[in-house]
Amino acid sequence: MDETPHSAAYFGDTRDFWWNRDFLELMSRRWQLAEVRRALDVGCGLGHWAACLAPFLPAGCELTGVDRETRWIDEARHRSAAHPHLRCTFVTGEAERLPFADDSFDLVTCQTVLIHVREPVVVLREMLRVLRPGGLLAVAEPNNVAVNLVRSDLAVPVAEILPLVEFQMRCERGKMKLGEGFISVGPLVPGWFAELGLGQIESWQSDKTTMLLPPYASAEAQALVSEAEAMDRQEFWIWNREDTRRYFLAGGGEVEKFEDLWRRALARERFLLAGLRARTLDRTTAPTLLLVSGRK
Repeated sequence: MDETPHSAAYFGDTRDFWWNRDFLELMSRRWQLAEVRRALDVGCGLGHWAACLAPFLPAGCELTGVDRETRWIDEARHRSAAHPHLRCTFVTGEAERLPFADDSFDLVTCQTVLIHVREPVVVLREMLRVLRPGGLLAVAEPNNVAVNLVRSDLAVPVAEILPLVEFQMRCERGKMKLGEGFISVGPLVPGWFAELGLGQIESWQSDKTTMLLPPYASAEAQALVSEAEAMDRQEFWIWNREDTRRYFLAGGGEVEKFEDLWRRALARERFLLAGLRARTLDRTTAPTLLLVSGRK
């Protein structure tokens, strides 16, 4: 039996390049991170988001990460050695049932966690429970549907693009029906914050773009190329074949249409990969990653 955590497919080196440091520095001032004494990173994974915020947290700050996967906790502990000015702790726990007392933290935050849970508002309510009065709740969540709809080249015929758009949307609908999350929750978060009674609700969009330009010399470009190669070896589209089929059928897709659509989806990814291998593909994409914050 494959015991690899589901999130393993999304924890590649490209995640180290999701944010521009100067943008995070600006956000640290807006969020007053220099005043935080206790911070919690929910669904911390390998600690990528904690590592982004760590340079802007004050010396002696207690930074706690929690994740349901023991494998990630072990690796996050190892990585935290890069932040000796902080007191870092990583524990196993569920986002829906955080193992902390009420009003424990000055900052409670997460990155791309709400997109994976059955009931995002339940998780937000639990995050709010462990946040002290006046503390900051801050989440980073994407609008991935928007990104994938605009990533095709203009030269590609519309008749080729539209079936894949419908394919993805049906899969998204099925994924939600199965209670496995929605990969574009970002725009919904401010409304949830308002429903939960937070104040000073604000939202921003990351200014990060992702550029691929031959000869792909930068560390970020090399990580993107390596990720594309790995996805191809695993026959991975947005999800693997098994999950994609489950989502498609749950979303009302017809069994007899799946194989053709799956073939088209992989063919599109391999077309792009061929350009990478030939060192002829150049493009810039703009991930729609939203930051939403509010005060308890």
